[in-house]
Amino acid sequence: MSGIYIHIPFCKQACHYCDFHFSTTLKKKGKLVDALCKELVLRKDEPIGEVQTIYFGGGTPSLLSSEELEQLVKTIYSNYTISKAPEITLEANPDDLSTEALAKGDLSVKSMKEVGINRLSIGIQSFFEEDLKLLNRVHSADEAFECVEMAKEHFDNISIDLIYGIPGLSDVRWLENVHKAIAMDIPHISCYALTVEPKTALKAFIEKGIIPAVEDDVAQNQHEILLRETEKAGYDNYEFSNFGKPGFYSQNNMGYWQGKTYLGIGPSAHSYNGDQRSWNIANNSKYIDEIEAGILPSEQERLSSKDKYNEYVMTRLRTQWGISLDEVRDLFGKERHDYMLEQAQPHIDTGYLAIISSSDSAKKNSIEQLIVTKKGKFLSDGIASDLFLIEPA
Repeated sequence: MSGIYIHIPFCKQACHYCDFHFSTTLKKKGKLVDALCKELVLRKDEPIGEVQTIYFGGGTPSLLSSEELEQLVKTIYSNYTISKAPEITLEANPDDLSTEALAKGDLSVKSMKEVGINRLSIGIQSFFEEDLKLLNRVHSADEAFECVEMAKEHFDNISIDLIYGIPGLSDVRWLENVHKAIAMDIPHISCYALTVEPKTALKAFIEKGIIPAVEDDVAQNQHEILLRETEKAGYDNYEFSNFGKPGFYSQNNMGYWQGKTYLGIGPSAHSYNGDQRSWNIANNSKYIDEIEAGILPSEQERLSSKDKYNEYVMTRLRTQWGISLDEVRDLFGKERHDYMLEQAQPHIDTGYLAIISSSDSAKKNSIEQLIVTKKGKFLSDGIASDLFLIEPA
């Protein structure tokens, strides 16, 4: 399995918390789409195998026109081997999916379906006006509801994003947010704790005392509310930030957390093939110029044995399946297997980690998995770092 990620680096306005690469100037959108297509052609011989997921992320991919989206999808199908039933996701903002926007805009539901989009990931973030204004989101609370109802009329596979740990967000309002998502019968929900990134408006507001900082225990409590309510509603917390009904796990996300190959196309996009990571330049104009000249504007990093081990720990431990101890021994050797168990023991003693056994019908034996418990989930990144190798490879 492999995936293709297409980065669409345009937004209508800057959200106060976002540090992703994007531009609010759309005048180069057509040229950039042409450059994306050319990069796809330039990289068509990279050994990524059969493509099972295609993901349009950003930025705001729902700012593409129907013609631009079709151009990109046709280029992918013309140059890569695509599985018979790929998951093709388009990230969208609610204001682009409102009835009014679709009626007068360049992108339509019909065109999305025609090119094969079969999954929508909608950036709701909150169903409440207070939160949306603080985050500087374009859409309104009404548009958040309307776009989900519209999406459900045309798509079975829908995900929404929600954010917790927002300054001023009470536990009661967060609970209402979760309940609203559940009540709308959305099959997949991605939830993220608000991170205050450097060089963002949110960071500046907090430093100037305009907005209060959120304490970790507030975000942790809201995370616990999220775990409790989604579990009661039948969602599986298959990865730390992702909650899906059975049959609706994001195959794109699964690819990342299972170490599958992915090809990142566009400014600032990252690629990974198991042995190497690469990333494109985060500048739209320079990206376009270099691609037009037939140059791939990227840097590469060859992964050491230590890098591969740490990457494995970081990605697998975030999932509900955790780390296969047998696989660690097979991939990295007994010494690192034993090191992992030694580093994990303090967290096992506190109840943050656990070793569980399950049967493997193919091998006719039991396998041991190191997993993060519900108690340890909010601390999972710190726990994973404790298992990392820190000596030179």
